[in-house]
Amino acid sequence: MAVSERKLTMSMIVKRLISAVVLTMVVSIALFHEMLFNSVMIFLTVIGLNEFFGMLERKGISIYKYFGIGLGMMIPLSIMLRFELTRKWELLFVVLALLFLIILQFKRRESSGAIVGISTTIFGVIYVSWFFSFLIKIRQLPDGIWLVAGVLIITKMGDIGAFLLGSVFGKTPLIPRISPKKSVEGSLGGLMFSVFASLACKPFLPLSDLHLVCLGIAVGILGQLGDLSESLIKRDCQIKDSASLIPGMGGVLDIIDSLLFTVPVYYFYIKTLFNYLDVS
Repeated sequence: MAVSERKLTMSMIVKRLISAVVLTMVVSIALFHEMLFNSVMIFLTVIGLNEFFGMLERKGISIYKYFGIGLGMMIPLSIMLRFELTRKWELLFVVLALLFLIILQFKRRESSGAIVGISTTIFGVIYVSWFFSFLIKIRQLPDGIWLVAGVLIITKMGDIGAFLLGSVFGKTPLIPRISPKKSVEGSLGGLMFSVFASLACKPFLPLSDLHLVCLGIAVGILGQLGDLSESLIKRDCQIKDSASLIPGMGGVLDIIDSLLFTVPVYYFYIKTLFNYLDVS
């Protein structure tokens, strides 16, 4: 590696480290204040949706950007306010949104691209807003502060493990057509870090070692799938990062991508298990 490349790598690592410390401090403070936490989650959702729709616009897809962002903001807001029109209001919400998008399509002069525009708008809302909003649901559970801390630690330690071990030992490409820099060694390292992190969370996650190992494996795998899914979208849009908002890390979507699949599964796993164990 050339001297200039080493300097660039070290500069990137320093930027990532500083950004990680700042983000950790913000989330840690917000966790203990529910209204602040919810506000931060809604803010990140809006920025993430803006980045997602921005990528699609650069690809030349005609979408309903501002409608999608507004719709996406309503999901975490309704959860924060504990609003439920019906027991399964999320499905009604999606149906009404789809209906409204079709009505908007009627007003356009051209019919070409209608299916792509409608489906990608709905996909963005579900992928970014609905999945990420499960963090608010977790925060509302008994001992929600520590449950949120658990999923963040397990998921992000997987990211860290994949980055560190992949950088040092990575030789075998994982899926080069999607993400050339990711390796099998890094993937296994990330999974190992997630399992260790899950076991380390035992003081505030009242689960058996077996459940913690299963949780670590599930979150570790899903976190990497979330990362790869965003890499696939970025590859399709021919961009490196979703944005350049956060030094050394890219955009908000680059930060939360690994959480988008882990958070919903973690929520249902914990909620189902706690109900089974009658933990209140």
